[in-house]
Amino acid sequence: MSEYILDTLSMRPGLQLKISQQLTMTPQLQQAIKLLQLSTIELHQEIIEQVYSNPLLEMDDDNNSATNTEQRQDSSAPNDTAAVDLNTDDGNLRQTAVDATDKAVTESESELDDTWQTEKSQDLPVDANWDEVYSPTMQVSSGASESDWEQIYTVTESFQDHLKWQLNLTPFSDRDREIAEAYIDSISPSGFISGDLADIASSAISGNAQDPVEEDELVAVLRRLQQFDPPGVFARDISECLNIQLQQLSLDTPYRNHAIRLASEFLQDIASIDLTHLAKKTRYSQEDLQGGLRLIRSLNPRPGETLTVNQAEYIVPDAYVEKISGRWQVRLNDGNAPRLKINDLYSNLIKRSDDSKQNQFLKDNLAEAKWFLRSLESRNDTLMRVSISIVELQQGFLDHGPIAMKPMVLSDIAIKLDLHESTISRVTTNKYLATPRGIFELKYFFSSHVSTVGGGECSSTAVCAILKVLISTEKTSKPLSDNKLMVLLEEQGIHVARRTVAKYREGMGIPSSSQRKRFENVN
Repeated sequence: MSEYILDTLSMRPGLQLKISQQLTMTPQLQQAIKLLQLSTIELHQEIIEQVYSNPLLEMDDDNNSATNTEQRQDSSAPNDTAAVDLNTDDGNLRQTAVDATDKAVTESESELDDTWQTEKSQDLPVDANWDEVYSPTMQVSSGASESDWEQIYTVTESFQDHLKWQLNLTPFSDRDREIAEAYIDSISPSGFISGDLADIASSAISGNAQDPVEEDELVAVLRRLQQFDPPGVFARDISECLNIQLQQLSLDTPYRNHAIRLASEFLQDIASIDLTHLAKKTRYSQEDLQGGLRLIRSLNPRPGETLTVNQAEYIVPDAYVEKISGRWQVRLNDGNAPRLKINDLYSNLIKRSDDSKQNQFLKDNLAEAKWFLRSLESRNDTLMRVSISIVELQQGFLDHGPIAMKPMVLSDIAIKLDLHESTISRVTTNKYLATPRGIFELKYFFSSHVSTVGGGECSSTAVCAILKVLISTEKTSKPLSDNKLMVLLEEQGIHVARRTVAKYREGMGIPSSSQRKRFENVN
């Protein structure tokens, strides 16, 4: 009985005091991490949202224009740049960072335009002539630049619109026009029309015509559409596409007839790249055969892609690097986002001893505004430090190009700056560095390595650059195979397998040796 009572007492619930440590992410830390990984466009949107939602934040309109102008005039000013000294005697770099970042970013040009337009039209009468106040948006002069012509050149919105515009200028009967519109709607982005012509046209003319459509009528409409621009559209296969383009050439074009026969009867033999076999089948001389092949290669096998509207996406760099007086200087792009400051009017209304809802609201927003500005400053500081470290380690790339790229991983920068690798990964994602050799994502400077004869390491980016040089200097009649490229790399002291060479070659979009072979240099 006593044992049962002891067991019952041991099973009673009780309270225990236990001390433990646990890492938690505060909302402020989450916001800092979020700002760190945002791209330039996303950061600009985040800043605008914060300004709209927090009354204690506002645009700094006073110092923006003057500061931005001064920084553009003097890119090497010590206030906003960090320089990496190059000691030419021993090849060592000395990092001299002076005031790593600005504490805010500048106002965008679009907001300046809006301000100018608002001030200009404040007292404008309702019945005023707006043409006298605002100049037309598009002005074309004799000295217009290429960017001006790029904006005004587009006449139609899509490939189909371009074809319909030509259809409206071509005389067709109502029945043929319906068939032609059905063809245009079913054309592929490459300019080809696939499927049965009767099936394509049946959906357009069903119920509108009592007589069944004839095959000759469908083909006749297709032939007329095949004369549209660009040459080669509305072809049913690649052979017909090439023949349409060849038929539209002048009759005195050299090797025109040879090319028409090759594209019509020997298209598969052309793809096999067997010149001897092709010469025997066609009974053409070496000169005629090469002339016909050159003419075929000058054609466009995908004519529709020439009119595909592609919106150009321009990259705004997050930092710049340039060499001035023997020193590589890194500076942040201060024009990526608006410059912010604390609203003095609302901040002066805050009273420490007041516990009202209105006063508490201002206090909370003031704390959030200060933390947001501090997070922006921390983001810019981290981005500057990482950019300086990359420039310091990749000086060979800046001086000599990708062939001198050094192998570098995230841990190299993390150890150097005493940061976590995840932080380096966030900073280098969707962040771009403008160099004298072009604009590159910061992740571009990180690459794996392959071993060398001397026991050292060579960057995979450098290996790709060497392969590109070797392939560019090869004989087109006898291109270098992957095995031969491997041997040439071995001669330069770089150990790499043949399959690795093939992987790097395919990654650069370079075809195989059989596909790179050309006929012009064949004797």
